Amino acid sequence: MLVDFELIKRAQTGDSAAFNEVVLAYRKRTLGTIARLISRPEDVEDVAQEVFLRLYFSLDQLRTAEVFEPWLYRLTVNAAYDYLRKHRRRMESRMSDLSEQQVMLADAVAGGRVDHEVRQQRQVRETVDALLSAVSEADRILLTLKEVEGLSLKELEKIYRVNENALKVRLFRARQRVLKALGEAGDESRGKGTAQADIEV
Repeated sequence: MLVDFELIKRAQTGDSAAFNEVVLAYRKRTLGTIARLISRPEDVEDVAQEVFLRLYFSLDQLRTAEVFEPWLYRLTVNAAYDYLRKHRRRMESRMSDLSEQQVMLADAVAGGRVDHEVRQQRQVRETVDALLSAVSEADRILLTLKEVEGLSLKELEKIYRVNENALKVRLFRARQRVLKALGEAGDESRGKGTAQADIEV
């Protein structure tokens, strides 16, 4: 733990200074986790505030030191889930108001404003995001926690409240779905390349 459990106990009694110390100790880690889960830097702070607000109101439920960090991870995952759901609904609503021509024009204008290197970096990031968006939010978050955050199966057990075998099955299926999405993306890309070659000939 990054803080002594006595500090958390003080925060449980309503000591705001103690709670602020807890927040400061876990702020950087929490921000990093959120950034990797939602992939939208401009909204990371807002989600983090929600996490620590939920932590504040649930502190009285903590009884032992060993459950604190899994508890905080669970709050972080849940807040990220909620954000992703809301953001998806907003994006679907906005896109439904735009014509296909407007979307294509916006993409073309955005592409003209960035240099080649930045465009390549964005393409890689968008490809990764597209692969992860092709699977469920549950898969995306589980894989991020395991493969990016580096959490062990024991730590994930405490967060998801399931046994190790169940987690292994979830991870295997999530990875298979990502691989399937990758294969489909590759097939689509090759199909476009073939079509372009036919046109040029």
